[in-house]
Formats: sequence, structure tokens, C-alpha cells
Amino acid sequence: MFREKIRRLRWVWMVLLANAIPVLGQTPAKPTGPAPTAGGGAKKPGVPQAAPAAPQSKHFPILLVASGVEPQWSVRIGMKGAERLERAGYPPITLEPGEISADDSGTAWTYRAKDAGTGGDVTVRLSREACAEGSAQTKYSFQAVVTHAQIGILNGCAKIAAEEFPEFKQKNLDDGDPEKKKVVPPAITGFKPPVAMAFIDATGKVVLVRGGVTKIVAPAGYQLSLSHDGKRLLFTHNEQGKDRTIMMYDAVSGKNTELMRGLVQRAFWSPDDSRIAFMRSTGQDWTVWTMPAGAPDKALQLSTSGVWALHGWADAHTVLASDDTKLYFLRTESPPTATAIREVYGDAYEVMSSDAIRANPANPDLLMVTAHVSHPKAGMPTDAHTGMGGAAFLYELKSKRRVDVTPANVFAQDAEWSRDAIQIFFTNPEKAPVICRVFWDGSGYKRVRAGSDLVVGE
Repeated sequence: MFREKIRRLRWVWMVLLANAIPVLGQTPAKPTGPAPTAGGGAKKPGVPQAAPAAPQSKHFPILLVASGVEPQWSVRIGMKGAERLERAGYPPITLEPGEISADDSGTAWTYRAKDAGTGGDVTVRLSREACAEGSAQTKYSFQAVVTHAQIGILNGCAKIAAEEFPEFKQKNLDDGDPEKKKVVPPAITGFKPPVAMAFIDATGKVVLVRGGVTKIVAPAGYQLSLSHDGKRLLFTHNEQGKDRTIMMYDAVSGKNTELMRGLVQRAFWSPDDSRIAFMRSTGQDWTVWTMPAGAPDKALQLSTSGVWALHGWADAHTVLASDDTKLYFLRTESPPTATAIREVYGDAYEVMSSDAIRANPANPDLLMVTAHVSHPKAGMPTDAHTGMGGAAFLYELKSKRRVDVTPANVFAQDAEWSRDAIQIFFTNPEKAPVICRVFWDGSGYKRVRAGSDLVVGE
């Protein structure tokens, strides 16, 4: 009996040595090797003895990056599990790590998480088997499948990438400060301040800033649209009665030109600056028209449907417009389509003709909407007349994912994309209007300058 106990203790010690010390933050697994046979284990002369099977560790892998192509995506798996999902053309999604479970085989793991922006469920399943992304020849150690409640299923591979997790190296150097233990998303980089921009100053003047030179374009005006090269500015000017004028300022000549007068408004440059979309009324409904940039006499009606608002170009052949029930995709070379605008707004926002809907310059599937918040939360500034708040949110047409992007304690209106597609400029009215900026993931809030209705060129 005494010898049997000694032999069992020796076996347990061998298992502990084989498993070594588990990675910090993981729960050690129970040994799965075969138990010693009762009745003694003395070797029989001349009979080869099989070596005991090495115990299989069930520790979940950490410090990995999973990724895939078509579409291009990646997920970081840190010390607590899945922590960030990134996709080409969309802002990164912060994940809140949840439960992690292992298959009985000890070769596959499921990481559960929550989309921090929407609360949607996310799972990442890793299996230890050879994997290759697309046509690439690089082999990876894990297969990966990501399932997002709204985005869907993403397939790819994963590899150990400890160098991508500098916070792991600092884990034991935090001096006991809990703030230093928090995983902070990497700062947005690669953005460029606008070279050309236009806005309305505190006195109502239309101002153009180009190459650091500030120019007052007109004593009054609104509904600005700056060409992509920053050289020409469209704006609307009110005339006597109901008439309005669409004006164009040329930065090279320094002159204003009247493009069109009458019941017209809200002009936008096309992505290549060759065409202009605008609204015109016959006295009843507003409809959408387009014209060559230098030939207003050749203007043509794009759609006969009456609309509330025009929101610019989604791409070179598609103009966005809306009414109280639909968001329209008016195409220059094919029939129009529409989607229910309540599907875009959800229940938290009110649909108004003053709202701004802008397609991301690099990804027309990603819309930015500035609208009134019908039931503002505590701490959100409100409009003195309506009692509602104002905010910008992002909406993905394919996945129907919606997430707020402007700070909750700031009133936001008239948001516009930068040309690099990752900065958002908006007006915070406050006591005196202030132009502010955030990045597309909601970080980097900054006051830029006094004024309102900023639009960006280069």
C-alpha cells in the first residue's frame, strides 16, 4: 500500500512538470493522461512497455491575432479573450470579453464577447489545425470562425502574435495601479488635417480656408459644399420672396458666379467634381436634379419623387435623398432603390428634414447620420425649443449595425466626413457655435474652431 501511494505521487508530479506553469490569467486544466494500473507496475522481463501518453493541456490560447480575407478582418485575442474586431472600411469594434470554454478534445476553444457599441453577441471559435488565408502560402496554427450577431460569420486563420500585445509585457510593471491594467485601444493614426475647408463664422459670413489662407467668400450664405480639390465652393443665398440662388465661388479667380436662381437649394459636388446635384421645386414638391459643373443650362431631373432633403453623393452614380418614410438611392445609370428610413434611425432618433445623412467617402455602405435624440439621457444637452438632444451615429446598410459616434455629453448637428474617411466634423451649438471633431470610432473629441457647418475639401 505504501509503495502504491509513492508511485501515484510520482505520477502526479510528472504531470505537473509536463504542464509546467499556466499562463497568467488562465485556469489550469485537470490532467487527462491514463491513471496508473492498480496492482503494481513492475516491468516484465523482455516485454517492451508503452510510455504513458503526454497529458493534453486545455489552457485557452492567448495573445493571438485571427484574420481573414474577402472581406478583410482581424480579431485580437488578449489575456482575457476577444477584445477588438477590425474590418477594412469600418471603424474598429471594441469587444467586452466573456466566458471561454474548451472542447473535450482540448484542441478547440470558444471565446464569447459582447459588441461594446451595440451589445450584440460575438463568438470566436479557434481550433488547433493547419490553416491558410485565401491563396496565401503562409500556414497558420489555428483555424478561426468569428460570428457577430449583426455582421454575420467571418472565416479565417489565427497565429500567436505576442509582439502585438505590449500591455502583456507591462502587466507586472503596473506598481499596483489598477488604471494601468486597463487595455486601452490604440490611438487613431494616419489621419490628415484638412488642407481646404469652409464654414460659417459667428457673424454668418461664408469663410474659405485653403492652404492656411483665410478668405471671406460672401457676407451671408448656407448649405455649403466644397469641391474635392478645394478650389470651388457651392453655397445657397436667399433672395427676396421664396427665390434662392445657388452660388459658386472660385478660389483661383476669387469670383462668385450665380449658377441657378429660383426655387432651388442644397447643391452637392459629385466625387469627381464634374457634376452637381441639387433640389428644385415647381411650387409643390422638391425633386432632385443634376447638372454638369460648368453647364447649368443642361440640368436634368434625376427623379420625379418628392423628397424632404438631399444628402449628397454616395458614389459617382448614386445620390442620397430622403423624406419622412424612406431613404432614397437615386442612380444616374439605373433605377432608384429605397429603404425604410426608420430602419436606419431605429427608435432613439427623430426623422426631420434638417437631418444630415452622409456616405463615408471610402465605403458607401457606412452612413453617418446627424439627428435629434427623442429621449436624451441624463447629462445630454438639449435644444431649448424641442427638448431633444442631438447626436451623430453610424449605420451599416448591409449589417444594419447602428452605433453612436459623438460624445453623449455634447449636442451634435450637421456632421460631415473628412476626405480621409476617418474624421468627423460637426457643430456643437452651445451658446456660440463651435466646430468639433471626433474620429470614426468615437475617440479623439476635440474643439477645432468657432463657427458652424464645416465642410472639407482636400
